[in-house]
Amino acid sequence: MPDSKPTKEQMQKALEERHGAELQRRFSSASVAVCGLGGLGSNIAIALARAGVGKLHLIDFDKVDITNLHRQQYTVKQLGMYKTDALKETLQDIAPYMEIIAHTVQITEDNLKEILRDDEIICEAFDKPENKAMLVNGVSENYPEKYIVSASGMAGISSANSIKTRRITKHFYLCGDETSDISNGAGLFSSRVMICAAHQAHAVLRILAGEQEA
Repeated sequence: MPDSKPTKEQMQKALEERHGAELQRRFSSASVAVCGLGGLGSNIAIALARAGVGKLHLIDFDKVDITNLHRQQYTVKQLGMYKTDALKETLQDIAPYMEIIAHTVQITEDNLKEILRDDEIICEAFDKPENKAMLVNGVSENYPEKYIVSASGMAGISSANSIKTRRITKHFYLCGDETSDISNGAGLFSSRVMICAAHQAHAVLRILAGEQEA
């Protein structure tokens, strides 16, 4: 079969027709980091790629496991791959001209300043509360001018309407219901996790659009 991939110009024009040229210019010139590529992060990255964000920085140290398939954007054929490699593969099919930087590493207090130095907005998409707090606090202390979009509470099968986005400080947004926790016996469902991820991705797009109120 002949190569049917659209040109970069064709894809850009299609996005501009949907979003408007000026707004798409802002998306296309942005650099966004996604820290953690599980149920939240993999969905955030795909939503931002479809919106035409110009550069995504993918950060995770884990491999795709069978237990990930019920809520994360991976396939059976990607089992055993590093999540950074697997998600990059998927994103290149969605947005072939987007710049993708992948770091297969665990973010810590010691390395986050170096890893995140070139990113405009950081999405926190970790599983454990202590890792979430470490990233939010680390970004706030080292890069107070950068935006961070975090999540808290998307477990269980409660109403999706309880998931909200709140602007905590000028540069810190929090998405989720802020109460549910898998440690309390509430399972994780793809639909609810995806809704929280969509809140995070949409918060990023609104920040880029200059709409900074939650």
